[in-house]
Amino acid sequence: MMASSSPLRRAFGLGLWNPRSWACLPKPPKLRSSSLVSWVPGRMAATVSLEPAGRCRWDEPVRIIVRGLAPEQPVTLRSSLRDEKGALFRAHARYRADARGELDLTRASALGGSYVGIEPMGFLWALEPEKPLLRLVKRDVQTPFVVELEVLDGHEGQGGRLLGRAVHERHFLAPGVRRRPVRTGRVRATLFLPPGAGPFPGIIDLFGSGGGLCEYRASLLAGHGFAVLALAYFRFEDLPEDLTDMHLEYFEEAVDLMLQHPKVKGPGVGLLGFSKGGDLCLSMASLLKGISATVLINSCVANTITPLHYKDMIIPDLGSDPGKQTTTESGLLDFMNIWNNPLEEPYHQSIIPLERAQGPFLFIVGLDDRSWKSEFYAHIASERLQAHGKDRPQIIYYPGTGHCIDPPYFPPSVASVHAVVGLAIFYGGEPKAHARAHVDAWQQIQTFFHKHLNDKKSLKPSKM
Repeated sequence: MMASSSPLRRAFGLGLWNPRSWACLPKPPKLRSSSLVSWVPGRMAATVSLEPAGRCRWDEPVRIIVRGLAPEQPVTLRSSLRDEKGALFRAHARYRADARGELDLTRASALGGSYVGIEPMGFLWALEPEKPLLRLVKRDVQTPFVVELEVLDGHEGQGGRLLGRAVHERHFLAPGVRRRPVRTGRVRATLFLPPGAGPFPGIIDLFGSGGGLCEYRASLLAGHGFAVLALAYFRFEDLPEDLTDMHLEYFEEAVDLMLQHPKVKGPGVGLLGFSKGGDLCLSMASLLKGISATVLINSCVANTITPLHYKDMIIPDLGSDPGKQTTTESGLLDFMNIWNNPLEEPYHQSIIPLERAQGPFLFIVGLDDRSWKSEFYAHIASERLQAHGKDRPQIIYYPGTGHCIDPPYFPPSVASVHAVVGLAIFYGGEPKAHARAHVDAWQQIQTFFHKHLNDKKSLKPSKM
């Protein structure tokens, strides 16, 4: 097959690429679950319990308690899971049992290892790939991630003799959530419906320049009462292989599909977009009817990578200067400075006319985003809206947080190999701060959509 030049790779100055489809992912490996708690005989056996026990959603916190240890006994907690492609992710932390021989992760401070301090969910967010630069994503939301937890004696290395063990399943479909593949007209998507008769507030969910159909964020949001359409727009089935000449009519078709669905509550839908998916959502909110609220995660205020067409309108792409890319000391590519300034001539024509939007905006901004200047772009959006007599958008800034902001407890992707570019990219972020941003941003997104789509306020205000 002859190599083709992707607009994304051209933007980064990376020349030719050989396309590979996400539609041909291998089947998930068969994981053998044991009982929830098991242990090995020895001088002392420990039991590992999780609260709540049984089925648990990925974005749901759990409490881990280890019992049966010696008073003040030093132990190491080790966690691991394999993704659908068999890649191994692991974390470990050193602890000391209390005077009763118990270890409660909601109260005990990790003394070292993959994380330190009181981090009850560190066993998940601190997972690191055995093979460097892999990002943990969920490809098949119909199966859980199976997490193995082990308690080992001592603090040597990653621990000594095995004292206790548990297997913990983290699900992406809450009980009663329905998954419905959508192949209507040109639309290629998956619709997730909450349990019950509905109708439910609707959201369209777009990911970034990696392409494919990403369902894990939509499936989790459906567990919180939203009807969510995970929408693919390239590199999936019969959709274009490249990001070339995007047409907004495709996305308009998806909006119409949602508004006509009997389970979706009108009169409008919400949009949730990350990275390139964010500027597409910004264009949708600005140019299409039926959009009530929009959340943008580390997005640009201008159209990027490829021209966007709608009827007789063309919004040019912002463009870039690949010569401005840098390389970190560890050999990672840093693209933050390659993008042209949308406030300068002639690049201002790529700015999306967001003042035309009818609904409110929420900008989620990682202050250590190294993919592009998300803070700068959110500031431009705010100034432009106010200059046109519109309300100031809600902007939430997260210090120490990089480009890839996911639902809670996913390990922060500080750097990974990009799905299209095929090279190691530096996304930014400090793992502990970034992990906290995951939790808070997830709640903020739900609060925003409940308020503007369902007139329902959150019962859990932000702690950030």
